[in-house]
Amino acid sequence: MSRIKFWICLVSALILGLLIAWVDSRPTWDDTGISVGALLIVTVLLGLVAPERPWLWALAVGIWIPLFGIIAHANYGLLLVLIIAFVGAYAGALIRKISSGLIAR
Repeated sequence: MSRIKFWICLVSALILGLLIAWVDSRPTWDDTGISVGALLIVTVLLGLVAPERPWLWALAVGIWIPLFGIIAHANYGLLLVLIIAFVGAYAGALIRKISSGLIAR
């Protein structure tokens, strides 16, 4: 993966993860399903674009919601959100690797 692609993916992951967490932390926001869906979509897409480091994309996108919850409310249970981020990133990477193998044949 080129350095430019890596940095674009990393900055995008951090910004999108921060945006998802910011929306999720709003007092009037009460739709966990949309937050989880957004988290899953972003991590799957990053896993598809750059399958070499799915763990990094999962952490870059998914760490913000637990971080906000721990700082604001001492809610360590939000660390479970990282599971969704890892599932999405590794699913995207797996889809990319499988599709690359099928195309190469």
